[in-house]
Amino acid sequence: MWLLLINPKSGNGRGNRIGKLVKQELKALGIEYIDVSADSARESQENLKSKLSESQEFEGLFLIGGDGTVNLAVQELVGSDLGLALIPAGTGNDFARTLNLKLKNPEQLISYYLSSRPSLIDVGKVGEKYFVDVLSTGFDSMVNERANAMKRIKGRAKYNVSLLMVLSTFKAKSYRFNIDGLSFESKAMLIAVSNGICYGGGMKVTPDAKIDDGLFDILILSPVSKFEFLKVFPKVFSGKHTTHPAVKISRGRNVEIDSDAVAYADGERVGPLPVKARVIERGLLTWRM
Repeated sequence: MWLLLINPKSGNGRGNRIGKLVKQELKALGIEYIDVSADSARESQENLKSKLSESQEFEGLFLIGGDGTVNLAVQELVGSDLGLALIPAGTGNDFARTLNLKLKNPEQLISYYLSSRPSLIDVGKVGEKYFVDVLSTGFDSMVNERANAMKRIKGRAKYNVSLLMVLSTFKAKSYRFNIDGLSFESKAMLIAVSNGICYGGGMKVTPDAKIDDGLFDILILSPVSKFEFLKVFPKVFSGKHTTHPAVKISRGRNVEIDSDAVAYADGERVGPLPVKARVIERGLLTWRM
């Protein structure tokens, strides 16, 4: 018996379409499942939590959705023995990239999950919330703040518009850090505390990060001119920005950041700084390639 969670709104309706395909495939294969999907994300999370509290054992959770749906499920799955079988259907699908899920065909992914075993990966924890990809603050968080306030513009377009609006007035801030007991201050434009490789729909902010090494990869982008920022920014999608002299990457298990700024984790708003994040080693059971 499996659990199934579908977010039909993921990827502007991709979740609904792929969810139907998954149900058809599971039925054709004779795989029994309990659907915990609901009309709202909160209800779906509560349904998942309820099933995990029961004595019944499940083979795993088929999750059809994007990074937001993953974040929702992870809050309940960390520390459990239920494996996450992700079938990406979102806009960004960054966690799918981190897991190296190259098979885009849902039927192929289902076959892979049914014929292999999941493994344990690390997760991050900030406050009482878990994240699997990136905790960030600085420029990108301000873009998120502006985009989330937009009502008329939808989808990726609002983030592109927000990016241009924020860039026109953006200034680096002074941050206070503590990484595994080492305290220091630094001016920065962007800070990423990464468990995974990418965020923001394929930006490989920390291309060498490993999700099973017990460490965050911590990127700090020192102040550069707007012209230089526009030169460097596109390189993030290939991971080639790491050689720029303004980019510094270190590793650590416990990270504290403070400034007059807000933080986001896996695209979800954490809130104003200060924040404390730590690695939860081998905290999540999932399939990867």
